[in-house]
Amino acid sequence: MKRRVNDLRAAIVEVIGSETAMALPAAITAIADAVRLRHGQTVAAVLAYGSCLRDGESEALIVDLYVLVDDYRAAGQSAWFSRLNAWLPPNVYYLETPFHGRKVRSKYAVVTLQQFERLVSPAAFHSYFWGRFAQPTAIAWARHDGARRRTEAALAAALVTLAGEVLPTLPVTTDARTFWVEAFRATYACELRAERGDRPALLFDRWPTRYQRLHRLIADATADGTLPATGTRSRWAARQALGKVLSVVRLIKAAFTFHDGADYIAWKISRHSCVPITLTPWQRRHPILAGIQLFWHLYRSGAFR
Repeated sequence: MKRRVNDLRAAIVEVIGSETAMALPAAITAIADAVRLRHGQTVAAVLAYGSCLRDGESEALIVDLYVLVDDYRAAGQSAWFSRLNAWLPPNVYYLETPFHGRKVRSKYAVVTLQQFERLVSPAAFHSYFWGRFAQPTAIAWARHDGARRRTEAALAAALVTLAGEVLPTLPVTTDARTFWVEAFRATYACELRAERGDRPALLFDRWPTRYQRLHRLIADATADGTLPATGTRSRWAARQALGKVLSVVRLIKAAFTFHDGADYIAWKISRHSCVPITLTPWQRRHPILAGIQLFWHLYRSGAFR
């Protein structure tokens, strides 16, 4: 069985190989290089994903990156923040770099490659990582071929994990669009999300060929018993309840690592939800207290789902 699952992951790597190796806009490459240099030789790979990969980089967007490292302390994190990252990954940071007369901005997360591999596997209960990285991801930089291969295998594992978790509630005999849209909708429901409710459909419609090919692989693997259904309705209910709490805790943690984080979070929520947010100077100075104060107001305004 393990060999057949590995074969499935290898087949998925072939499908996603073109996106992991895609040529990125020069602005994304520039900010990825700046992030890599900030954290030094411990960086194994830098991943690009999210809206800039989906819609193209622009000055109005912040580039989403993941930095996979060997060791948190070697990456410049204090002992305290290293422990926090090991307990509830990832730690999130902000960086901007000049590029052709303007600034390119990035919100990036740091996690060890070893922890990343575990967090996209069935060993990880919550969908925070395997839900995200079942979506298209580019490898903006890899230290060597070995790091690239490990990263691609982890991305394939994320897809296998997501499929196994949704199969009990979403038969693979459904069409590819329904399968993936409902799968991503399930993962979105496990977090406090500021995006519009049509985002899962937009993900499929942006890359339909990708998801159709993956759907065929998963359907074949399910039919021959290679991919067993691992999820249950009760697991998804527990995931949703836990995810709301973890989302709040991650936001609080980001207030300590993310320079100008209050302005970024307000901008992101406003952009995705069309709920206007104007922060006061006091709220910028006290992001945690301000977050508690604003949370209920934003929830009632429909900024979170």
